[in-house]
Amino acid sequence: MKLGFEESAQAPYDSGSQTARILTEAWATKQAFCPNCGHAELSQFPNNRPVADLHCKNCNEEFELKSQKSKFGSKVVDGAYHKMCERLAAENNPNLMLLNYIPKLGVNNFFVVPKHFFVVEIIEKRKPLRDGARRAGWIGCNILLSNLPEAGKIHIVRDGVVLDRHNVLEQWQKSLFLREETATSRGWLLNVLRCVEAIHAKDFSLDDVYAFESRLSGLYPMNQHVRQKIRQQLQVLRDRGYLVFLGRGRYRLL
Repeated sequence: MKLGFEESAQAPYDSGSQTARILTEAWATKQAFCPNCGHAELSQFPNNRPVADLHCKNCNEEFELKSQKSKFGSKVVDGAYHKMCERLAAENNPNLMLLNYIPKLGVNNFFVVPKHFFVVEIIEKRKPLRDGARRAGWIGCNILLSNLPEAGKIHIVRDGVVLDRHNVLEQWQKSLFLREETATSRGWLLNVLRCVEAIHAKDFSLDDVYAFESRLSGLYPMNQHVRQKIRQQLQVLRDRGYLVFLGRGRYRLL
């Protein structure tokens, strides 16, 4: 995988953002691969498609590509809030590709957030645009990367280093079971996984996860059996290969 942009892809725009869009989309179509099936080439949708930018002709996965010079922080600005909420339940909700680049050098970081990690907890509603704005009253949204477990950020390039393709595909396949879950079930699984990751230890105890009970109660105020729910989610994560049960309330994160 070449990380530099091709000179032939240089765009005749005065706008830096337009030029960056052309360069990064051209790079993604020729250098990236489909993380779902491993197909070596992605295709661009026609311009002005409202949601997705790229797709895989082999498995039909769709991708929205966002790029910027600086590294992505805790959130990513996205489109209309109500449209995003509709997308969460749609079968063709695209996966999100995030690319940061260094001008004149090329791609520095490139990772994918699979669509099955998109739940209401990672969508933040922005304030309506003020009166006098061109689209007064319009409500946008942010994607909260900080609310994603690390398992939901599948890196293909990290700090200028291309990662092993086999590992990328393996990571993707490991989380595909989430597509079989309801939105509520996925939310619970991902939030418990975030709690496990926040312990910052490979081996941990059930009591370590119980320490996040108040956080989970705040997310699910109608649930009066949070500890039982935690145990249930840990069992699912164990059965799906994210954890190993060591006995006596001890687990290991794989």
